[in-house]
Amino acid sequence: MSDGQPRAHRVAADQQVATRMVPQHVSAHPGSSSTGVSARMSRARRRDTAPEVALRRELHARGLRYRVAYPVPGQRRRTIDITFTRLKVAVFVDGCFWHGCPEHGTKPRSNSAWWQEKLAANAARDADTDRALTELGWLVIRVWEHDLDLRAADLVEKCVRGRSAPVASCE
Repeated sequence: MSDGQPRAHRVAADQQVATRMVPQHVSAHPGSSSTGVSARMSRARRRDTAPEVALRRELHARGLRYRVAYPVPGQRRRTIDITFTRLKVAVFVDGCFWHGCPEHGTKPRSNSAWWQEKLAANAARDADTDRALTELGWLVIRVWEHDLDLRAADLVEKCVRGRSAPVASCE
């Protein structure tokens, strides 16, 4: 269960692995359960979601400048939602459904086996991306879309400003 707090983390040195993309295989989609569901899912945004834009606006208002949809170094098909490149801080705004939020994530009833496999692959890809970035010296911050209030912006600002200080800390 999530404690409702945004989270910043590092992977311990003994947990780090070589920077490489771990393949996440998901079987072919069995087809949508209805045309309405298909239309709704095709309209879901991959980037510039309302929670992501809200966080970016707050960070910009605080004087922080960043890059958007920046490629993960060495893994060009993956992108970081909000990136402070010089300081190596990566911020991901995770959607509750797509990333399996323990509080708000839902389990589809139609094609449930395929969706379970798909969401597990998403979680594995997130973990692999975190490992790859951490190994390269990046600080990874992940916030749930439902945690986007001032606490999320406070955490990001503290981490970014802390990384630019002589002694970096944001825990």
